[in-house]
Amino acid sequence: MIQKPSNFLALAATLAALLVAPAIVRADGVTLTGRIALPKALSTPVMNKRYDIIASGGVLSPNPPRAVVYLDGVHSLAATPRTEQVVQTNFAFVPALLPIQVGTRVEFPNADPTFHNVFSYSPPKRFDLGRYTPEERPIPSQLFDKPGLVTLRCDIHEHMRGLILILDTPHFVLSGTDGKYRIENLPAGHFTLKAWLNSKNTLEKSIDLPSTGTVELNLP
Repeated sequence: MIQKPSNFLALAATLAALLVAPAIVRADGVTLTGRIALPKALSTPVMNKRYDIIASGGVLSPNPPRAVVYLDGVHSLAATPRTEQVVQTNFAFVPALLPIQVGTRVEFPNADPTFHNVFSYSPPKRFDLGRYTPEERPIPSQLFDKPGLVTLRCDIHEHMRGLILILDTPHFVLSGTDGKYRIENLPAGHFTLKAWLNSKNTLEKSIDLPSTGTVELNLP
């Protein structure tokens, strides 16, 4: 009988394992960081939460200011169905500003010991959930299938305001109150970086992204 060398047997075992194991494909992508020049904070008589929505001169803004930073011009597949929440607590919408991708369902649970009635007259999504208590099941929800800005109000508590920004891109992030942002796993190509500041103002700048690494871009 011919005995095969041990190194040959080890090589054969390694090749067999490679044939059985699934292939691993690594896509690093690029990271985009920077700072957005935010507007000054405005005073308001109603401040129920750290992040609130205020109206000044017909402009709805988060206060303290924050920006929704996103990469526009991305041709991606349909969004994976997902669900987010805007909670009514302490007579405020939390979070007061929610960025989501088109195709996201948002639930509106009531955590206050009283009735709320969430509604919107915004063109991207008009709805009225009616009055309901914390015990309401299933939790009232809406599917947001068109891009744009939706203003949330409560028919019972006039001061309550919230915003949902529906984006046609999967690459977005909410900046810090210092304007800093970081978006990871971005594709290579030519895009437009946008920073939504309020219902009337959005900053933007063209950018060419490489396949890997970190790119810094500040706005404006």
